[in-house]
Amino acid sequence: MTSWSEPRITTLRSLWLDGLSASQIAKQLGGVTRNAVIGKVHRLGLSGRGAPSAPGRAPRISTPRPARPRRAAGRAAARVMAPPRPPVAAPVPAAEGPGLVTDMARLGVHACKWPIGDPKSPEFSFCGRHADGRYCVAHEIQGVRAGTAWRADRDPVVRRALAGLI
Repeated sequence: MTSWSEPRITTLRSLWLDGLSASQIAKQLGGVTRNAVIGKVHRLGLSGRGAPSAPGRAPRISTPRPARPRRAAGRAAARVMAPPRPPVAAPVPAAEGPGLVTDMARLGVHACKWPIGDPKSPEFSFCGRHADGRYCVAHEIQGVRAGTAWRADRDPVVRRALAGLI
């Protein structure tokens, strides 16, 4: 292991302040690693640096940018002051009443699977109306969150039916 002599420390300081990287300094000093250079820089408290070096490039000097012009306050204020539009609600057809299907085994592929009533009650049924997905339009609007996909393993009705509770 090479010791840090005064001439090597002086060279380290000048190279560090010139903006050379720790790897470049280690190569010039010889016999030390990049990590040894970084450690010595921290122990010496050398925080200020010149411009960072990059192979094959001249140091970049930054110039301050002019301030961006501000927008006219009238247009922005008009946009903020506009009243919000009321949301347009889709008409929801009546969906409750006795279900058309009393047994889940008789539910077709395009039948609404919305449960009606208590599953333990003899009057329990499923909606059974035509559905493009899992539920008819009325039940889809009533109970399905937008953006969620239906999964059989998470449907409580399917789980109860598979467990033999329905």
